[in-house]
Amino acid sequence: MKVLVATDKPFAKVAVDGIRAVVEQAGHELVLCEKYTDVSDFHKAVADVDALIVRSDKVDAAVVDAAKNLKIVVRAGAGFDNLDLAACTAKGIVCMNTPGQNSNAVAELALGMMVYMARNCFQPGAGTELKGKKLGIHAYGNVGRLVAMIGKGFGMEVYAFDPFVKAEAIQADGVNVLNSVEELYSTCHYISLHIPANDKTKKSIGYELLSKMPKGGCLVNTARKEVIHEEELVKVLTERTDLKYATDIEAGNQAELNEKFGIRVFATPKKMGAETAEANINAGLAAANQICKFFATGDTTFQVNK
Repeated sequence: MKVLVATDKPFAKVAVDGIRAVVEQAGHELVLCEKYTDVSDFHKAVADVDALIVRSDKVDAAVVDAAKNLKIVVRAGAGFDNLDLAACTAKGIVCMNTPGQNSNAVAELALGMMVYMARNCFQPGAGTELKGKKLGIHAYGNVGRLVAMIGKGFGMEVYAFDPFVKAEAIQADGVNVLNSVEELYSTCHYISLHIPANDKTKKSIGYELLSKMPKGGCLVNTARKEVIHEEELVKVLTERTDLKYATDIEAGNQAELNEKFGIRVFATPKKMGAETAEANINAGLAAANQICKFFATGDTTFQVNK
């Protein structure tokens, strides 16, 4: 089988070497399409491959149409909104993600941004401490669980809301369970956001929830920008001069946010959640192993378009 790694923003060399070793040891061929400047290069590269590994690269209907032999695509990371699931499903292509491989990197970034915002973006003047503050985890998955653990290490009082995780499992981690998203936002000084972007969640975080936050509240978004109602974010930050917003996904109106709110807002220049050497390697190797297992035994454990 022929496996393509198509990455506009490439994996680190050590990750590519590891992917190659996994793929070739299983008897398959590995080809690369890195740092492509035109999507047509991606279309040409995918034309005759059986499997595809991507990072944030969009696998849309045009890519699917160009991929005549494609049987499986794996997004190296937890989120998979860059994959057109409907187009893939229509062609019988299995789509997977690699949950958990980037989790620690994202969790550490979330807490790092909390420290940064608490200390006024490291500008002169008194900031505040995380110890004793209430930390809310909005979606208690792989990342949320690690954010809770690290937050407890800072001495924070940790709460979580996730209707898809049993309360007993959350409580077993020493985390307080809240019964509604409204209760989470009205209770916690810091909210760490980890919900996916879908039809129900897009623009769901807006004025109504953010205006409930306690004095000095800060929302940290390492999820997706689409879940934020950006116009309402401007409104609440204007009315509540004590609130802050930090994200590793620049908002569509980031220039406006920066101009109006200064150090009360912060965005990394590009999505940084998985940008560690460890996460880069872990996600790439996981993708390669999942593809090899799929071809060897038909394993579809991490399929997301069932």
